[in-house]
Amino acid sequence: MPEPKILITKPSSGYELLDSGEGEKLERFGSYVLSRPDPQALWAKHLPEAEWAKADAYFKRGDEGAEWSYKKQTDDRWGIDFGGLKMWIKPTAFKHTGLFPEQSPNWDWLRGLIEPKKDVEVLNLFGYTGGASLACAQAGAKVVHIDGSKAAVTWARDNAELSGLADKPIRWIIEDARLFVEREIRRGRAYDGIIMDPPAFGHGPSNELWKIEEHFLPLIEDCKKLLKPDPLFFLINGYSAGYSSIAYRNNLLPLVEKHGGEIEIGELAIEEAGSGRLLPSGIFARWSKR
Repeated sequence: MPEPKILITKPSSGYELLDSGEGEKLERFGSYVLSRPDPQALWAKHLPEAEWAKADAYFKRGDEGAEWSYKKQTDDRWGIDFGGLKMWIKPTAFKHTGLFPEQSPNWDWLRGLIEPKKDVEVLNLFGYTGGASLACAQAGAKVVHIDGSKAAVTWARDNAELSGLADKPIRWIIEDARLFVEREIRRGRAYDGIIMDPPAFGHGPSNELWKIEEHFLPLIEDCKKLLKPDPLFFLINGYSAGYSSIAYRNNLLPLVEKHGGEIEIGELAIEEAGSGRLLPSGIFARWSKR
């Protein structure tokens, strides 16, 4: 088995990780600096507290719940240039901002696979605010973007417009991922590439229940039925605690046996500006046949 990789997102004009530690991270999204929790940051901070105190907003959990507090009122949302795209940033009630910057290397990988080909069709499950969908469309693919949240799909469409990709062939669908895949199998549809970012737990638009420990394996097996006879890629991202990229790799091994190609696995990480320290931010497993 090849050695696991670390895919690293480096500081850029649109985004940088300024510091991390003691269960928190300090990030700059465009012109605003945000502080929010990160359980992976189990080390000491580099920057003094005076620098952290300059954050425009910070997310805190207390006895009465969790919320953003603003030292300087930010815009309701603001656009940044990141990873070859333009994305809207907006602090949400769950501490997220609409961007997972650690995914940028995966976007580059997808572009590299798609750009030399013609008529590539991609299915993106649990597509959230659309970064991977937009990267694929930007490279020339036809994309079907699935998410169970109307707010997330609206946000993704807004990102497409902001990135100048509103006229690209992307179908935006609000539906439960498992139900959509089952219907696509019955319809006889097939795709050159599949992307998925399954959460640990969630609900579809009609309150369909998703539990990764129960539903991940059946979904993977169904997705394999949706691949074309000579597929191009299959990408799985993971953020659920307790799971390994090796587990995801084991689900992709049948693709190598059937189609050849290669599997890469490892961690997603963000490089801290100044120190070069890495913040672990997720796992991935990806199969491709160039």
